[in-house]
Amino acid sequence: MEIQVSQLIVRFLQQLGIDTIFGMPGAHILPVYDALYDSDIQSVLAKHEQGAAFMAGGLARATGNIGACITTTGPGATNLITGIANAYVDKLPVIAITGEVPTYAFGKGGLQESSGEGGTVDQAALFAGVTRYYKLIERTDYLASVLNEAAKHLRAEIPGPVVLSVPFNVQKELVDETILDQLPIRVPAPAPAPKLPQSLLEESIELLKQAESPLIVAGYGCIRSGAQPALQQLCERLNIPVTSSLKAKGALDEHSALSLGSLGVTSAGYALQYLQEKTDLLILLGAGFNERTSYVWNQNLLNNKAVIQVDNNPHQLEKVFTANVSIQADLGDYLTALEQATRDQGLAPKTCVDIAAYKTDIENRAKAEGSRIFDSKFDLVKCFYRQLEQHFTEGIDLFDDNIVFAQNFYRVRQCDRFFPNTGVSSLGHAIPAAIGAGFRIERPVFALIGDGGFQMCAMEIMTAVNYKIPLTVVVFNNQTMGLIRKNQQQQYEERFINCDFVNPDFALLAKSFGITHRKIDTIPQCESLFEQLDVHHDINLVEVMLDQDAYPNYSSRR
Repeated sequence: MEIQVSQLIVRFLQQLGIDTIFGMPGAHILPVYDALYDSDIQSVLAKHEQGAAFMAGGLARATGNIGACITTTGPGATNLITGIANAYVDKLPVIAITGEVPTYAFGKGGLQESSGEGGTVDQAALFAGVTRYYKLIERTDYLASVLNEAAKHLRAEIPGPVVLSVPFNVQKELVDETILDQLPIRVPAPAPAPKLPQSLLEESIELLKQAESPLIVAGYGCIRSGAQPALQQLCERLNIPVTSSLKAKGALDEHSALSLGSLGVTSAGYALQYLQEKTDLLILLGAGFNERTSYVWNQNLLNNKAVIQVDNNPHQLEKVFTANVSIQADLGDYLTALEQATRDQGLAPKTCVDIAAYKTDIENRAKAEGSRIFDSKFDLVKCFYRQLEQHFTEGIDLFDDNIVFAQNFYRVRQCDRFFPNTGVSSLGHAIPAAIGAGFRIERPVFALIGDGGFQMCAMEIMTAVNYKIPLTVVVFNNQTMGLIRKNQQQQYEERFINCDFVNPDFALLAKSFGITHRKIDTIPQCESLFEQLDVHHDINLVEVMLDQDAYPNYSSRR
């Protein structure tokens, strides 16, 4: 039986397990939208194509499933680019379907043409650097190969975004529906993990035996591979403290007596001090030692220390430093084997300082020196995160644009899921990403964002309203681009330019959206906040007031 290409594409999405697609229609993609009308896929109308791409990425990040978005040609497609770039850097399986003018109009200057012909916008060139696979489908005779290639990249062990652009006339062409029968779209069996070399395991054990004060740096690879239980078992048996990269907060429950919180230039410095003052063996697990984690690649952090690095991705090994032992392996397998081997050999637990007391000592030293990262101007923000911990013991999903606060004030438990704005770190990411996740997450979802980023994506709150997606948006209101103002104060002699602005009246804005609003500018208001909000069923907008001249005391060297 013959069906239109537009119908085949929708069936292809269904075979990939996609049940929700975010986007905005336009004339050149209407055949696919018409096919969606008769499908089981829920089509969600976003307010901007960038928001649609962030929603698709948020769903993929929260569920591990493929996220999908759809737009028309020209500006519809180009508006996707930042969201697709974010998925590319975060290695998220996201597919975007875009329209295109008819092939017979290529090069003639058709409305919104982006074929690259005749001096028109070259969509292929724009997406080339931010996708794992891009294809402008000009004919149907290779359609099976294109869809097969797209599926392979979306289902890969390390996935990434795919963009398929389909000209209007091609969408309406007839093809045999059995094309899909030729595609191995079933989830492929994961590639076998590299066999853990016994010699390298033994070298790890020898370094552990020699070390007096080892420290584990847990990266996102620990979470991605599900190695948290094995990490907890090893560190508790051997009494080894753990710090994490920002993205891996919660790899070890941060309420644990062995947790030093996260390591990084925007953190309070507990882990940094421990690394510099105590550590003689550093064990990096699935951590790339990026700019934040490494304090802008400060090689002095590794001086006089032995280093073990383990990662399932060989490209991450010794990428920015040399390790004494470098191992490509599944992190769960490595940690389990290491723990068992140390148990078999009777390796005694290490003598470790009282981490809670050590943190208190660092705080006291910083206070005496006037070098605390946050002074009393941030007490309201600190109170807010304390309320989050106390009221949601069952766990929450937290999408965070304003990462410096959560990094320091929110202790992520293993029942929580913390999604910091990594990727390309685009302002305005948290709200649409949280909305995308909200279509498939039943527990409380939060979007934390500064007031500058909020104004880049506030319109997407209406998407949550339209589809009745419970969401709590928390805006830190200081009427400035905080990071820019901080840098201009610290490094540019207070020559403030293009950082300050006037906010809308958030209460009136919330009223116009038909959602709940709360303004928090005192500690008592903060402490009673969650007694007044229904975060399970409602859409809420919370303002947390912040002094415009309150700056975290760290230098990003930028």
